[in-house]
Amino acid sequence: MKRSALTALVVACLIVTLLAPRTGKSSRPAEPGVRFAPVHIYLDSGNAPLAAYQFELVCSVPVRASQEGNPPKADHYESAVKIVGVEGGEHPAFNNAPYYDPAALANDRIIIAAFHTGADLPKGRTRIATIHLQIPSDTEPEYELKLAVAADADGREFPAELTLETGEDQ
Repeated sequence: MKRSALTALVVACLIVTLLAPRTGKSSRPAEPGVRFAPVHIYLDSGNAPLAAYQFELVCSVPVRASQEGNPPKADHYESAVKIVGVEGGEHPAFNNAPYYDPAALANDRIIIAAFHTGADLPKGRTRIATIHLQIPSDTEPEYELKLAVAADADGREFPAELTLETGEDQ
């Protein structure tokens, strides 16, 4: 009796093991490795107090030419970079996360803007935002940065220089 009960238990375990859905690495497609990286955006307003800004950042990765045997064209890119977070800047006037256009995120770009109506405004070069990206580990993205506007507290536009730096250091 004990022997038949033990045999039935072993057979039941084998059946459950064979019929159970398989999970784990073998049932999932292999995912390419990714890394996370910050991109720090700086605006240099010179001697003008910065009260408002708007810019656009496009992140892209060139198509891998080895698949087609031809070098990629300059206007042919994969959408492999994902924007996963946006932080505010270093100056108290822009410390809160800036506003961004969620619809633009669907097109591999982000449009960011912020304004501050207080009296304590930054002058010169200041970090206005940090954008966090998810990037395929085997690629290096290309960045296109466009300043739409920089303005003072009276709403007057002024020329400014917009730059970015990659890496953990700010």
